[in-house]
Amino acid sequence: MSSSVEKKSSLWFDAWLRLRRNRAAVAGLWVLILIGAACIILPSIEGFLQDPNKIDLIHRNLKPTAEHWFGTDQLGRDLFARVLFGGRISIAVGLITTMVSVTIGICWGAIAGYCGGRIDAFMMRVVDILFGLPFLVIIILLSLILSPMTADLTVWCVDFVAGKNADLVQLTKTRNWVEPLVTLVPVFIAIGALSWLTVSRIVRAQVQSLVNLEFVEAARSLGLGHLRILFRHVLPNTLGPIIVYTTLTIPGVMMLEATLSFLGMGVKAPNSSWGVLIQEGANYMLTNPLQLVFPSLFFSLTLFSLNFLGDGLRDALDPKASKD
Repeated sequence: MSSSVEKKSSLWFDAWLRLRRNRAAVAGLWVLILIGAACIILPSIEGFLQDPNKIDLIHRNLKPTAEHWFGTDQLGRDLFARVLFGGRISIAVGLITTMVSVTIGICWGAIAGYCGGRIDAFMMRVVDILFGLPFLVIIILLSLILSPMTADLTVWCVDFVAGKNADLVQLTKTRNWVEPLVTLVPVFIAIGALSWLTVSRIVRAQVQSLVNLEFVEAARSLGLGHLRILFRHVLPNTLGPIIVYTTLTIPGVMMLEATLSFLGMGVKAPNSSWGVLIQEGANYMLTNPLQLVFPSLFFSLTLFSLNFLGDGLRDALDPKASKD
């Protein structure tokens, strides 16, 4: 019996056990799963949701009914459908942009921490300079510079996904799915290009603490190359802090996208994201407060859940945590 327990015991198994005991983190994980499933699966079911961009001025500003679960907005569009379709955009922005920024930050920080010396000093000075730039202003400028490319990219993506023999109905359906994401490519690039700075410092510090340990010296004595040592032996031992930082970065990226959409720099009309819906709800909060309440509720639940999960992962992956 004891031998089987010993075989199952590992860093990740112990971390999972500690995470399961954190009720807030587990609750946050389940909330994220439910919201993500609703935003991804329900819009994919044919005929389940109404057209989120269909205007019906006769039935505008309706309260929740059996036909319109969240009511309608100022143009008569179904708010339930717009919240779920908007959630798909906001979640995609958070995940894709975070993956881009974390990938850049890992590579930059790992190389700086492993090489050390002048290379490390130069790379960190670059990070310091970028930290000194006005973050939001640079993102807005990059979005404006890159936005002209989205029209041609949208046409190419629609043709690639739908195929050359697609009819008008298939092209329209594909365009409704592809266009909202493609128009945000400048936002992906702009945010991802500047939000990797903190993670690069975290990875650099972790690599510096590992680069002179015995297992690295053993790998060098075997004649392994520097890249193989760095990416096969050193970086896997930094995954704990990276995973924690990733879960805590996604809320910040989603907040930034919401800010850009609120300023009119994000999702383009008639498409929606949670930021766009919150901005529209704020303009009509006196006449239709539910138009602000529902997207704000989904947005807040997602951010709180990600923060709770990130805190739980930080505690679970802490190597100094006591082992029961």
